[in-house]
Amino acid sequence: FSLDITLEDAFKGKDAKLKIPIVETCSDCKGTGSADGGKPEKCSDCGGAGRVRAQQGFFTIERTCPTCNGNGSVIKSPCKKCGGGGRVRGEKTVQISIPAGIAEGQRIRLGGEGEAGVRGGSSGDLFVLINVKPHKFFKREGANLHCRVPVPMTTAALGGNLDVPTIEGQKASIKIPSGTQTGQQLRLKSKGMNIMRSDTRGDMFVEIFVETPVNLDKKQIDIMKQLDDSLEKAGRKNTPQSEGFFTKVKDLWSDLKE
Repeated sequence: FSLDITLEDAFKGKDAKLKIPIVETCSDCKGTGSADGGKPEKCSDCGGAGRVRAQQGFFTIERTCPTCNGNGSVIKSPCKKCGGGGRVRGEKTVQISIPAGIAEGQRIRLGGEGEAGVRGGSSGDLFVLINVKPHKFFKREGANLHCRVPVPMTTAALGGNLDVPTIEGQKASIKIPSGTQTGQQLRLKSKGMNIMRSDTRGDMFVEIFVETPVNLDKKQIDIMKQLDDSLEKAGRKNTPQSEGFFTKVKDLWSDLKE
């Protein structure tokens, strides 16, 4: 059985009730399969082996006994409700406790909550497979969380503070250093996922995406042009990546001409 949960549920844990289809002990015959309470008798066709042999020419073929269906025993007066199997299909509600920090693909075992055993046998265990739904903001990597945050070009250039959401539903302030570039990651210690059976947490990594302004008015365009002219006169020392890139391009062109 599988259960879909949110990343928030995986972070803090939760208790849930599940309705599951299950094979349970027949209430009429109490799992014996017999209408009158009689015990199963040895199958006369297979002698209790559960399999019979048939000769076909030079070959001997062994197959499941059709009389007892491989059980090796038969019930003379089978229960009408379960047809002698001692089990019927039904549905039940089980309580499950999801621990904080659980990860995608992990299983939770519920002892004795599985299908009933054959003809009064003990019930098996129920295993619940956990599926964590994709999150609209966070991506999980082990105990760490990753997110991508757009930052205005001016804030990236001048520096500043920015509030970002956390998995527990709060806000955390991060300091944007001046000159921050797209792709840089800022770390928020112990703001990631809870770790199962531990008091510690993973970290949260914020990847910066520098956003270029759009829909500029005339005044803003003039300011941007003035800034571009100023940077050009400074020899592009304020944009080291661009300066390094075009230096490499010039060297490449020079090599091609030679």
